[in-house]
Amino acid sequence: MKSIQARALVIATLILAASSNAWSQPGQTASGASGTPAVEASAASPVSARKANRALRRQVYAAIGKHKEISAGSISVIAKGGAVTLNGTVTDASQINQVEEIAKSVPGVTSVTNKLTVQKPFGGM
Repeated sequence: MKSIQARALVIATLILAASSNAWSQPGQTASGASGTPAVEASAASPVSARKANRALRRQVYAAIGKHKEISAGSISVIAKGGAVTLNGTVTDASQINQVEEIAKSVPGVTSVTNKLTVQKPFGGM
């Protein structure tokens, strides 16, 4: 019984040693096919994409905010890779298309999904 446990422990140790050697050590870089560090590129890419998405979102909000007739407080903007999604409510039906056109005019916006609706007055009438 003890020899089985000893073998299992040795096998587990060998597996652990083999798998830890597969990962690059601190100070070493794993190179992809292009010769660029794969670890650094994959870690930096999502961060820069998030920053770009946030910047685009702020630009769309700023463009909508320039139009004082539109209440931008009830509009949410989601930006992902140039694609913008508009959610929320506006006070007038004509503003739905107007907000969409404003978002399309922002540099960097590649497409706009408009999910805006007209806000119903209190009382539901």
